[in-house]
Amino acid sequence: MTIRYCTRAVALLTATLFSGVAIAAEGEVKIVLPEQPANLDPCRSIRSDIGRIINSNITETLTVIDTEKGTVGPWLAEKWEQVDDLTWRVHLKSGVKFQDGAAFDAEAVVKSINRLMNPDLTCDSRSKFGDVKLTPKAIDAQTVEISSDSPVPIMPTLLGTVQIVSPNMPFDKESNDPVGTGPYVVESKSNEQIVLKRHDAYWGAKPDVTRATYVWRSESAIRAAMVESGEADMTPSIAVQDATNAESDFAYLNSETTRMRIDAQIPPLDDVRIRKALNMAIDWDGMGEALFGKDVLRASQMVVPGVRGHNPGIKPWTYNPEEAMKLVEQAKAEGAPVDKEIVLIGRNGFFPNSAESLEAMRSMWQEIGLNVSIRQLEAADWVRYLDKPFPEGRGPTLFQQQHDNNTGDAGFTAPVMYLSEGQYSTIADPDLDVVLKKAMAATGDEREKLFQEVFAKVHDEIVADVPMYHMIGYVRVGSRLDWKPDLKTNSEIALSEIHFKD
Repeated sequence: MTIRYCTRAVALLTATLFSGVAIAAEGEVKIVLPEQPANLDPCRSIRSDIGRIINSNITETLTVIDTEKGTVGPWLAEKWEQVDDLTWRVHLKSGVKFQDGAAFDAEAVVKSINRLMNPDLTCDSRSKFGDVKLTPKAIDAQTVEISSDSPVPIMPTLLGTVQIVSPNMPFDKESNDPVGTGPYVVESKSNEQIVLKRHDAYWGAKPDVTRATYVWRSESAIRAAMVESGEADMTPSIAVQDATNAESDFAYLNSETTRMRIDAQIPPLDDVRIRKALNMAIDWDGMGEALFGKDVLRASQMVVPGVRGHNPGIKPWTYNPEEAMKLVEQAKAEGAPVDKEIVLIGRNGFFPNSAESLEAMRSMWQEIGLNVSIRQLEAADWVRYLDKPFPEGRGPTLFQQQHDNNTGDAGFTAPVMYLSEGQYSTIADPDLDVVLKKAMAATGDEREKLFQEVFAKVHDEIVADVPMYHMIGYVRVGSRLDWKPDLKTNSEIALSEIHFKD
């Protein structure tokens, strides 16, 4: 009740402050996001703070994934075929140019893929490929062959996650000036806002939106009030307690799963009893309904039902604080340093009620005898803990993460999270590595069974994380717009799909 009362009060106050604002110019939209993007580099575009701005707007991909059907279709690539187990041939669309005038051709695609694979560049999108190395080669101006050091049977799907960038972009360092083939370019950017304008030389259909201004506010109630008052046209993420208007607020199933990643090699988190206790100490039903709504689904693994490789036989951890306390006491009696401070690493404005969930979990973990604190970071600092190499001397951490898999295959999740070499992985289990690599090279039913085996081992034996929830998203859309959310809303908001009501 306290959370609901406070946020409604903020919303009323904010609506008063924003009353009387000017109506947006024809063709222009204003979108209010939960957080400021760390940068605009396409290599980071699988992160929601960046992807919602640049994906399908500034940069585009060779293929597109239909998240409803799980099928793959052409975009910058017209067609493709598998040459052998290690090689795919991709035929590119002709008549396309990058926004800086550079030609979209095979050499440009080769450079984009090499940039993705560049070990000197921290590229989140590379995580989708696990530890597979790609070697692209231009066959002619419109044909690329992509070879891999191990079979990649879902290469067309994977190519739907690779943003193709101009060959003039920096190769060895991140850039805040993305250049792609999309229908929008950056007009201006500052610490207060980012503005995109329509690129009238775009190769495809001309979108209705001529200019989009992105601003950010961390408080969900403020974002909701800005849309209600007309200060903004849309916010893609509000808390369940702020989704109170049936005409403007839409709930939608999304592909996000939340977890606390356990730093499983640092004491006391290297003790499996402590890792089990972390999962058993949380009142999952009570916290879920209070903070994320009655429709939120408890997670037992980091892919949603329906994704190939999801294991329906794994049951979520149940609330058992007494058993959790016993496990902590047993570990302490055998020398585990359970009094050592464990730091929860959160991200400001990450998702609605993310900060409140950290507070709730800290309280419950303290009740079973653990020493837990919270460190909330801005996105640019939070990402230092996301990727390897992790900060040295960090001590035991529990890392708040939200993972989006809207591609229909566990190969986009398990390798990056659980391979010993995985970009986000804090575990090193040789036996698990063997199964994971077999799964990545397999197809059909064998692929599904192997990934199910991986998730079972991760949950039952290793206890690598604290799976939280498969999330329900809530958006608020202003009366000017003809637009509804879908499974991709967490990772991109294609301005070309926004229309205006008459």
